[in-house]
Amino acid sequence: MVVSAVLSTIPAELQATENFPENLQSVEKIQADLQPENVISLEDFLLHPPDRMEWVDGTLLEKTGMTFKHGVAQSKLAYYWRAYKNSGEQGGEVVTEALCRTNKQARRPDVAYITGELLQQLGEFTVCPQSFSLIAEVASPDDGAEELFAKAKEYLESGCQEVWLLFPEEKLVLIKTPERWFLLNPNDVVNTQSVLQGFSVAVKELLS
Repeated sequence: MVVSAVLSTIPAELQATENFPENLQSVEKIQADLQPENVISLEDFLLHPPDRMEWVDGTLLEKTGMTFKHGVAQSKLAYYWRAYKNSGEQGGEVVTEALCRTNKQARRPDVAYITGELLQQLGEFTVCPQSFSLIAEVASPDDGAEELFAKAKEYLESGCQEVWLLFPEEKLVLIKTPERWFLLNPNDVVNTQSVLQGFSVAVKELLS
């Protein structure tokens, strides 16, 4: 994919960058070849959600395409967020691929943090009834740029306050808040904006 095909989908403040990832594949399908037996109601899916499956528009989508770099970035970020959370009094929990409901779908973010306040408010649950407070998705070769941007918007519309999109191949991080986008290059330090405040890590360290 060329850069121009992607930049039209994001806000103007990012369109001038020369460092946006170029190798994301265009979103040209949403599992069009799914068999009829994969169609299931959200209620039935939530009763017994299969591992590594998301519910998207009535169909089951398996999370696939995880490369070694993807797995390393996911595990590093989960470790860093958890260590920072444990070092202070912020409370909450850090989870990986835990199921949550958005306004539209049932998703499994790669890494997520839920605040102590939200945990107390929601009480016991098997599936989080809204998006987690802070969410990260790690781009894999199978992911399309438009799909990732739409997913970030979906999370923010469902209770999430901040979304990180990690691009291990390019060593770039995009942060989306309700107000704006932030683009962090390999030599930058990425900081939380509104949740788990005070956390920071060098992009190179996170995505090396």
